[in-house]
Amino acid sequence: MFNKETYMQRRAQLKKTLGSGLLLFLGNDELGLNYADNNFRYRQDSTFLYYFGLSFAGLSAIIDIDEEKEIIFGDELTIDDIVWMGIQPTLKEKSDRVGISHTQPSASLPEYLQKAVAKGQTIHYLPPYRPEHKIKLSEWLHIPFAQQEGSIPFIRAVVNQRNYKTEEEIVEIEKACNITADMHVAAMKMLRPGMKEYEIAGAIEALAFSAGGDISFPTIATINGQTLHNHYHGNTVKPGDLFLLDAGAETAMGYAGDMSSTFPADKKFTTRQREVYEIQNAMHHTSVKALRPGITYMEVYELSAKVMVEGLKSLGLMKGNAEDIVREGAHAMFYPHGLGHMMGLDVHDMENLGEVWVGYDGQPKSTQFGRKSLRLGRTLEPGFVLTVEPGVYFIPELMDKWRAEKKFMDFLNYDVMETYKDFGGIRNEEDYLITESGARRLGKYIPLTPDEVEAMR
Repeated sequence: MFNKETYMQRRAQLKKTLGSGLLLFLGNDELGLNYADNNFRYRQDSTFLYYFGLSFAGLSAIIDIDEEKEIIFGDELTIDDIVWMGIQPTLKEKSDRVGISHTQPSASLPEYLQKAVAKGQTIHYLPPYRPEHKIKLSEWLHIPFAQQEGSIPFIRAVVNQRNYKTEEEIVEIEKACNITADMHVAAMKMLRPGMKEYEIAGAIEALAFSAGGDISFPTIATINGQTLHNHYHGNTVKPGDLFLLDAGAETAMGYAGDMSSTFPADKKFTTRQREVYEIQNAMHHTSVKALRPGITYMEVYELSAKVMVEGLKSLGLMKGNAEDIVREGAHAMFYPHGLGHMMGLDVHDMENLGEVWVGYDGQPKSTQFGRKSLRLGRTLEPGFVLTVEPGVYFIPELMDKWRAEKKFMDFLNYDVMETYKDFGGIRNEEDYLITESGARRLGKYIPLTPDEVEAMR
């Protein structure tokens, strides 16, 4: 935890921004994996962590701006709880740690909300992403599941605080990034033909656990890099394969790292692998060089896409004018996702609050294939922490679909593409802080160029 003044200042700023009403914060409960007493790994709600700092199950909170009250709701441990889990701080002791003096039992929260409704108070809540939160909102405030969209003023106020990382947050994020970099370097050194993908996944996740934290998202460790979120780890690595690793560490305080690397199963890249890898590297370096306050991330994405198009034209895979190709969306055949996303207490920071608010400042997202998957498109500002992760992919199913539809025939050379159907995909990713004058990479450096990667093998 940070010191209690940090959480008090965050809540004070939130109250000043919203001005009136009652703010409801639903902390996360334990969740059974396959029966009630065998739980998934516990993770507190990130917005609850940001304002209250307490990573304990069964807590909720309100900030009643009109009544000038801050209350944490929860229950004390019974002797049965203590027998099985050991002693914990009391609810008052937990609350004192974050500068809150008022506590009430969990059962009193519905009554408090009902009285607020009766008084005509505006009750602000955030969009729920867990079933138990939806049930509570339905029972307590009589809001049907389909209408639980959250309070826009509350969403925007939270986004406009959490998007700008403080110095103490940067220290914690960089800790996560350093562990993440160690995970990727270990994988580069370890991989050999004949191994199972899960051997790599298990080894790197152990590094995150042994550093006192956890993984920040399910690990992607695969020889099928053309599948963007591939969480299957049962394949055997073969000579000639490319291995794509997308993995990150989370600190004990909940801050995330997120990096990707791609490396050959053999000691060296094949000629064809190196050619495509160098194109992806050029996309990455162009993107990083462009990072600065005032530029939109959509502009940076388009720069990376044009670099890819020119590179693939040199291999005979594309043809035509790069500006036209990117504008029309033909580049998404090989680049079907965005360039990156915000990162902090969530690996995709505040994704539950809506990408249109976090990544677009309320502006509508594109509906174009590929471009619509860009989670961040807004103007960059100092204090933003984001990922840079362009990629190049050869997805046989997408090739077949577009070819059957005769799509972008003026831009795509389908005959040459047929020869790349067994290629896979390449993605490399780093994490950056936008500064007053440009950007700074967070965490240790992961080998990025083909020569650097081969030197690790």
